[in-house]
Amino acid sequence: MNDVRASPLAGIVVTDFSRVLAGPLLAMTLGDLGADVIKVEPPDGDDTRAWGPPFDENGHSTYFQAVNRNKRSIALDLKTDDDRALGRRLCERSDVVIANFRPGLLERFGLGYADVSVAAPGVVYCEISGFGEAGGRDLLGYDPLVQALGGLMSVTGPPGAPSKTGVALVDIIAGLYGTVGVLTALYERRASGAGQRITLNLLHATLASLANQATGWLGGHAVPTLNGNAHPSIEPFGTFRARDGDLMICAGNDRQFADLVRVLGIPQLGRDPRFGTNADRVANRDALRQALEEALAHHTCLDWRGLLVAERVPAGPVQDVPAAFAFAESLGLEAVDTTDGIRTVAFPAALSLTPARTRRRPPELNEHSDEIRDWLSEQA
Repeated sequence: MNDVRASPLAGIVVTDFSRVLAGPLLAMTLGDLGADVIKVEPPDGDDTRAWGPPFDENGHSTYFQAVNRNKRSIALDLKTDDDRALGRRLCERSDVVIANFRPGLLERFGLGYADVSVAAPGVVYCEISGFGEAGGRDLLGYDPLVQALGGLMSVTGPPGAPSKTGVALVDIIAGLYGTVGVLTALYERRASGAGQRITLNLLHATLASLANQATGWLGGHAVPTLNGNAHPSIEPFGTFRARDGDLMICAGNDRQFADLVRVLGIPQLGRDPRFGTNADRVANRDALRQALEEALAHHTCLDWRGLLVAERVPAGPVQDVPAAFAFAESLGLEAVDTTDGIRTVAFPAALSLTPARTRRRPPELNEHSDEIRDWLSEQA
């Protein structure tokens, strides 16, 4: 049996000024890994406390619950002298500060990196903005807007219907990049004792998320287009209509394609020169799709999944969220965390020596004000 130790982030104090999604996800991730996260909210709370439906049986926003476990909450009005001074003391006694205000706003309150780092030179200070601190400093950066301006919508959806993703994927990606930056800065501080400022923005994170689509343009001058569920560079690699719904098929190499058409009862396609290589299949994808869907119409998605997976051809039906969680459970994955009756998605990386833990449910607004104030008094 593996020895389970305390998290390497135990003892790390994080002041989280952020709200909505990217910053709160970053802070929650650090909290899952052992950090003591203090969520600083305005008097009326994080915006997402009011975002719904859906709400849970106690009337709490499930959106807020998604990224705010393992935190303590204190409400501060930074426009008042006393609360601003308390916010400053929190920053100076923290190892990490996270914010996603409009660039320059925290500086107006004397809470910017230049101010805080004078008293706390080891602080790791991470700021997330929509469009950076130069020409985009005054632009508001909500996820769907950045998806539109950042090119993601131009490659998402069927032809003629650019679409945003079904979740705020840009915020999620930015939060995870921010987590990498913070952990890297803490690692450097352990060696040198020096803190540093980390800045990232949603637009750059979106461009990074475009991956092969971005380098297709940068390196090959190919402008990506809307392909729906088809892959721009691989075929067959998308959804295909079966008898009762859409089946995702990911035949990523020639062996998988040959096995696919054999299982579907149309092995002659494997010998058809139009489909001899992946490049051929991409060039002739419309004809290939028609042939595949004629064969797929004879059975259901689940029937085909069983037959194809048995031959090591990746395939599966398009499932809704309840079915996706049920599927994960059937595979023995522990994807759900339940703490004090609140169910959230468990931390997805399993660390054998220092596993993530949920120690606190998402907090009520200002729930921990007294204990945080007492702690600051003890630190004075």
